[in-house]
Amino acid sequence: MVNITRAADLTVIGANGGGFVASTGTTAPTSPLDQPVSPWEPLGAISDDGLVYGFDEDSQEFTPWGLTSPFRTQITKSVRTFKVTLWETARVAVQSIMYRIPSGDLAADTESGLTSFAETASPTPDRRAWWFVVVDGETARGFYVPQGEVSDRSDVTFKQDEMSGYEVTITAYPDDAGNTVYHTDKLPATPVYTGS
Repeated sequence: MVNITRAADLTVIGANGGGFVASTGTTAPTSPLDQPVSPWEPLGAISDDGLVYGFDEDSQEFTPWGLTSPFRTQITKSVRTFKVTLWETARVAVQSIMYRIPSGDLAADTESGLTSFAETASPTPDRRAWWFVVVDGETARGFYVPQGEVSDRSDVTFKQDEMSGYEVTITAYPDDAGNTVYHTDKLPATPVYTGS
């Protein structure tokens, strides 16, 4: 009989996590278990939907004459996205992301305490560096996006029995090395398989 190999400590549950943003060119934190420091800015509380790491890929199949199955497939599109709902909508870094406005432009007036800004009908590209962390005890996964941009925003609901949040999707773009996402993980060692 086959002995099915299982190891619960090799599973990862998104028990906790967070996100950070900085200007492009900012170096990635060295470990997903270390607190990022300035110029990284925290995104604050994220909804209990957590972080969704998306894969959007297309391919072209090549099926030769006389066969009914392809004998080669070529990837023609490969996009990585990160989707989160940011609950701390009063946080300056979060407002900056949602409205594509530099954080410095969101400073409150010293006399009135009011913050004023306008949304443009002609937004310009707003690429930033992103750092996402998923933590499960001593296990952690870190995702560094050197060049990413909010490519989709959901509607915002203001309602008595619902938390308002900014649901955003960040699309990762290639850096100078052609990479979109860098992974830094703290994972337990996989035991050597002995076949028994």
